[in-house]
Amino acid sequence: MQDRKITVHVPDELLEKAQQSTGKGITETVRDGLRLVAAGRAYRGLAALRGKVKFSIDLQRLRDDR
Repeated sequence: MQDRKITVHVPDELLEKAQQSTGKGITETVRDGLRLVAAGRAYRGLAALRGKVKFSIDLQRLRDDR
C-alpha cells in the first residue's frame, strides 16, 4: 500500500473531538475516520439484507455442541 500526503482543512473543534474520541494523533485519527467512511458501504449492504436471508440453524444444537 502506498501512502499519499494530503492537505485537509478541518475545523479545530471537530479534530479535537475526534482525537479525544480515538485517543490518537492527527494522522491516525484521520485514518480511522476514513476507514469508517469506507466501511459504511459494506454496513449499509449488510443492513439491506436484514430479514431477507434465511438460516437453517438449530440454535439448541449449536449450544449443546459446546
